[in-house]
Amino acid sequence: MIIKDLLYQISVRSVRGNQEEEVNFLHTDSRTVLPGSAFVALRGTQVDGHTYIEQALAQGASLIVAETEPPIDGRNTPWIVVSNSAVALAEMAANFYGHPARQLTIVGVTGTNGKTTVATLLYKLFDSLGYRCGLLSTVENQIAGQVFEATHTTPDAIQLHGLLRRMVDARCTHVFMEVSSHALHQHRVHGLSFRGGIFTNITHDHLDYHQTFEEYIRVKKSLFDGLSGSSFALSNADDKRGGVMLQNTSAHASYYAFRTVADFKGKVLENGLDGLLLSIDQVDVHFRLVGEFNAYNLLAVYGAACLLGVDKQEVLTRLSQLTGATGRFDCYRSPKTGVLGIIDYAHTPDALQNVLSTIGRLRQGSQRVITVVGCGGNRDASKRPIMAAVACALSDQAIFTSDNPRFEDPKQILADMERELTPTDRRKCLSILDRREAIKAAVQLTAPNDIMLVAGKGHEPYQEVAGRREPFDDKKMMLEFFELLEK
Repeated sequence: MIIKDLLYQISVRSVRGNQEEEVNFLHTDSRTVLPGSAFVALRGTQVDGHTYIEQALAQGASLIVAETEPPIDGRNTPWIVVSNSAVALAEMAANFYGHPARQLTIVGVTGTNGKTTVATLLYKLFDSLGYRCGLLSTVENQIAGQVFEATHTTPDAIQLHGLLRRMVDARCTHVFMEVSSHALHQHRVHGLSFRGGIFTNITHDHLDYHQTFEEYIRVKKSLFDGLSGSSFALSNADDKRGGVMLQNTSAHASYYAFRTVADFKGKVLENGLDGLLLSIDQVDVHFRLVGEFNAYNLLAVYGAACLLGVDKQEVLTRLSQLTGATGRFDCYRSPKTGVLGIIDYAHTPDALQNVLSTIGRLRQGSQRVITVVGCGGNRDASKRPIMAAVACALSDQAIFTSDNPRFEDPKQILADMERELTPTDRRKCLSILDRREAIKAAVQLTAPNDIMLVAGKGHEPYQEVAGRREPFDDKKMMLEFFELLEK
């Protein structure tokens, strides 16, 4: 693609060089630049891409897009100055891949918890209805049944439009995607025409990035502020900020709820380990998912599908047959001891409380709850003592351990978790640095028919330690120790 076509309808401050030259690749990482590449210098929270322009030029970059003027050194490499490199990148990526989003019905899901389950259920639902669909989620990306590894909740703009192009080429019609606050703030989804937006809930998270809860809310809300009048906006009326999210939207606003008046109304009739019996718009349906938090996810999916024009009864029939996303309240029972092991991605105080509260309502008789939980490194440290308090309050035994320590000392993370525990809580918790040993200890502490929760990582098959991703799978570890216990 020639440069002037790549820059079509993009606002630029200045242009240097020949715009008729060819560009074959888009890059934001100078290490990957090849001759024929456009290098876009992004200002990140940790690294400023402008400091790597010289490296990109040395590796043969054919175009530089930056927020700074070019040096006066006689170089003739085309150089484009823009006000915001991230916005320009999103627009360039759309041009580069031929605006695939315009040919797709895209529904975005945002909120603190539930994004993965809602997006995954929508993908499975529409797939079962015979549509060719795409999924962009924390767990995985899918294109008409073909699975691709996901590295971010929402891909960067280059990956995103590349995946959308592949979806169009695969004759997909619908795309269901998680939209993270990071993606919104970093303009990764800038310019996408969403057919609908769904809000699940909002609790304290990512304050290491957004600094304040108010800013976190504002960024989430921007998805709905940007929807067009031909779109729908669906929000959780039971969340105290559900109404705030839709205040300025031009989209058709709808709500779902269990506790208040809403367009899509539900009632929990039964909640057990074999699933949920819900009344949705006065129709009683049994679902395979467990827990009140999943009742909200199911109701959101139902509402969105109806807004997309699917018959209500057809939605409920299909939805009742589906399972959720990998690593979200995944249950495994030990054949010999009857211990129920649960793997869940819960890594925020609210998510952990939702899972443990659900387990608490489902436990019977003398069943005990043993919880393995940790907190990630280089993330919001304020939630660490809260996570610990929730685990202790809602478990009979809590084991604190390592969970993606990244570049932090895991001992310090555990110390932060323990810092505000009451004497009573301290008596029911252990700290075991090695996650494998922590899971082993939890299994050994169980008695027949107890419930064991391993929280925090869910689908992730790795531990992030000092810049490396070391193989680690909670489910495999738990099942391995179940097997050893039964010998």
